[in-house]
Formats: sequence, C-alpha cells, structure tokens
Amino acid sequence: MKLYFSVVRRWWTVPAALALLTLVCWGLGATEVPVPGFIGGMVSMRVRYFTPLLVIGAVLYCLERRLEAPENTAVVRVKRWDLAVVTATAALCHLLGLIVGMDIPRNLMVLLAVALIVRQLSNEAAAGATCLLLLLVSATLGRAYQPTGQPTAQWWALTLYPPENLSAWVAAAILFGLGLLASGRRLSPMRSST
Repeated sequence: MKLYFSVVRRWWTVPAALALLTLVCWGLGATEVPVPGFIGGMVSMRVRYFTPLLVIGAVLYCLERRLEAPENTAVVRVKRWDLAVVTATAALCHLLGLIVGMDIPRNLMVLLAVALIVRQLSNEAAAGATCLLLLLVSATLGRAYQPTGQPTAQWWALTLYPPENLSAWVAAAILFGLGLLASGRRLSPMRSST
C-alpha cells in the first residue's frame, strides 16, 4: 500500500504544494493582481487569494492517477484512503493557516468541496477549472458595499469573508463534509466505483 500511495497516487506532491503555498503567501501574498470583471472593468485581488489552487491542483493530480483493475479488486478500499488523505490535507492546511492566515484553509475547504463534487460529475480538469471560476466569480461579482461605504461580501461569496467570520467557517465545513460524502459515492455512471 505504501508503494501505491507514493508511486501510483504520488500523494507526496500535496505536502510539496502546501509548502509552495506557504512560500508564495510569505513572499508574494500581499501583491495585488488585476482580475478581469465579468461585467466590465477590472478588480484587484491579492495573490494569496489564489494560492489554494496550488493544493487543489495537486490533490486532483493525485486522485486522477489510478490503476482501475487493482483498485477494483483490492481488499483495502483505496477510496477510503484517498478521502483520509484529502481530510489530512485540509487539517494540515489549518496548521499552516496559523502562519499564512486562517482565510486560506477556509477557502481550501470550500474549493476542495467544489472540486470533489465536480470531479464526481465530470473529471479532474473540469473540477480544477470550476475552482478557478469560483474564485474569479467571487472576486468580481461577490463584492458588495455596506451603506457606510465599507466593502463586504455577498452572502454566497464565502471566499471573500474575513477569516474570523464564524458563519463562513460553518458553511465551509458543511460544504467540505458534503464534498467528502459525494466523493465517497458513485454519482456518475461513467466513473467506476472503488
């Protein structure tokens, strides 16, 4: 099993992506990048807002690497191990959140949930693209302003909420649980169950 996870699945890429996320947040995290608006114009977002995509890409890469016949006949359910590693990834990101900011692990949970659900319905490429699209839509259409002129987030734009917002954390945890649940089930007839 050890060889399967290190050679076939290559789960070692996820800690490498988490290390890269930390380095990018430290080095370039405060740098503003322009993001094209969907209704015209440009908005700017910090680079750190997009760093969870590094980990999402690594997780999707590992989940895509599979050997159908051994997984279908294995005594040990590989899918359970995969879900355990995805959960451990979120937990490790929470530890790193103490260093890089707690909005990063919350956003990672939201994006992992979206990626796992879309992956079950389609494939890994569509899951990664959906996560990027979610970040772009939230950045451009998810901003709102209070009557005082203070910027805030629309109710649905969880990735824009401040790190201390409890309702965003609860929603992210629920979405993450739903993503794990959906990933454990066979939703698409085109994908084989393991």
